[in-house]
Amino acid sequence: MDIFDKCYKSPVVKVAKYLINNNIYPYFRTVESGQDPEVIVQGKRMIMMGSNNYLGLTSNWRVKTSAIRAVQKYGVGCVGSRFLNGTLDIHEKLEEEIAEFIGKEKALLFSTGMQTNFGIISAIVGLHEYVIIDEYDHASIIDGCRLSFGKMMKFKHNDMDDLERVLKLIGSEKAKLIIVDGVYSMEGDIAYIPGIVNLAKKYNARVMVDDAHSLGVMGKNGRGTASHFGLVDEVDIIMGTFSKSLASTGGFIAANKDVIFYLKHISRILIFTASICPSNIASVRTALKIIKTRPGRIKRLWKNTRKMTEGFKALGFNTGKSETPIIPIIVGEDEKVFQMWKLLYEYGIFTTPIVSPATPPGRALLRVSIMATHTDEQLDRTLEAFEIAGRELGVIDTNRPWIKRRKFHYDMFTMKQLREWMGKLWR
Repeated sequence: MDIFDKCYKSPVVKVAKYLINNNIYPYFRTVESGQDPEVIVQGKRMIMMGSNNYLGLTSNWRVKTSAIRAVQKYGVGCVGSRFLNGTLDIHEKLEEEIAEFIGKEKALLFSTGMQTNFGIISAIVGLHEYVIIDEYDHASIIDGCRLSFGKMMKFKHNDMDDLERVLKLIGSEKAKLIIVDGVYSMEGDIAYIPGIVNLAKKYNARVMVDDAHSLGVMGKNGRGTASHFGLVDEVDIIMGTFSKSLASTGGFIAANKDVIFYLKHISRILIFTASICPSNIASVRTALKIIKTRPGRIKRLWKNTRKMTEGFKALGFNTGKSETPIIPIIVGEDEKVFQMWKLLYEYGIFTTPIVSPATPPGRALLRVSIMATHTDEQLDRTLEAFEIAGRELGVIDTNRPWIKRRKFHYDMFTMKQLREWMGKLWR
């Protein structure tokens, strides 16, 4: 038995090679430009509908200028962990600004969003303690639970009756932490924080919310899901990332000062990882300032979100329970999702296919994410492309009257060529 056997025989490898051989492999596409509403992918100009750059700040001149200045002052890296030589004054300033923005006593930075969840959960949840998660929680939460010495239990997605069942099973006397995503990254729906908080109080549990996709999107001035429900004080730990609305890389936790002090001295992920680069810190600080002082970006994001949600529904697409700029186009079978991704790619629309196990079997989807900087023309062209692709694949009713039908600005197949191409794909 060779330990590398799995590298040759894994079902995942076989599926990936099948997709590559059939020219419908959607992953590791090379982007040759900034993460803007339009990007260059392998030499082709496309509308970006798969980015988490919700506020469009990655190319903002103020954000980029602050990164350049930080490199000039501090260099390109910190070459050490926060615990030893890697704490700069701008790390501490950002922690103060994050704590004030979120509404908690203290904040603590981690080098990536995934490491943030690893570092929090593995340090907080100990032996003979419980961590309770929504079945749709992000992989970083699941893997963080696996790193802890506690017992992980799941409840059905956003189902308060099932959460109470799990809490009853554990009992009020056991130490436990409930963790949910504020906005679920694949389905785009919102965690029911009021119900979770009420049950946590009833059964003596603590609550943590992962606001990776909520920060800059939900709540007062983009302060997140707890702010959206007016429950910042009732949520014990708020986690967030910098790689979405804040246009950089890294993550944070905001909580009371005692929890933060404990994590600074216990979290192995924090202690043994190099701290965030100066340019990333400076970028986040400037992006945060823009979010706080320029609320128009969030308003434009929601205007675009409403336009696209209503547009997809008018075309007959199933968008699930999405209430946010993450709009799932639920297609069903994995293979059909890849086919639809391919058609859209040929039309010049960059989307993200999500298949099992990231979604339940039979619920494969295209994850569309909206940006504040998308123009009406870009959004209209996207809807047109989805309408043609959806009709070709039978994802939407082919007898439905056309909503819009005009010539695309990108090089595209004719309908005859599309049918010929699809025939070859199915064979």
